[in-house]
Amino acid sequence: MLTKIPAKKFVPHNTVCVFPHSLKLECDKLASEKSEMQRHYIMYYEMSYGLNIEMHKQAEIVKRLNGICAQVLPYLSQEHQQQVLGAIERAKQVTPPEMNSIIRQQLQAHQLSQLQGLALPMTPLPLGLTPPTLPSVSTSGGLFSLSSILASQAHLAKDEKAARDPPDNHRDEDGDKSD
Repeated sequence: MLTKIPAKKFVPHNTVCVFPHSLKLECDKLASEKSEMQRHYIMYYEMSYGLNIEMHKQAEIVKRLNGICAQVLPYLSQEHQQQVLGAIERAKQVTPPEMNSIIRQQLQAHQLSQLQGLALPMTPLPLGLTPPTLPSVSTSGGLFSLSSILASQAHLAKDEKAARDPPDNHRDEDGDKSD
């Protein structure tokens, strides 16, 4: 028996060249997508690593502040001890939305004080426009922001106290007390 040999189909020359070219383009496209995905992975990894480090820093700050509070607490009067313990318990229960609200209020107060310092008139926003809002605060970002707000408030309180209570002892330029 004779087997029939199938006839070859006629394929134009340019079609044969286009097919490998399209494969090469597809391969290049996939390679560029792969490198883009790797860049995204590295970016997210670095962000995650930075966030993890920031969380550890904040945890260390909290631990140190708790230690300071525990050391100072016995020296306070009973009334002040109760106030401090209440404030500490309240601080442990602050939620991210409350933190956002506090930060927003602090930012608005800061902007207002800057505007008053510049003596610029405050004009209302045009109808339909809303003031810019802060982005949502994550736990670590919120802790960082809250700690910086608390630090700035402590600094302001110290400045106000220094302004109210001038020092009693005046010193000469060389540091000796003048009598």
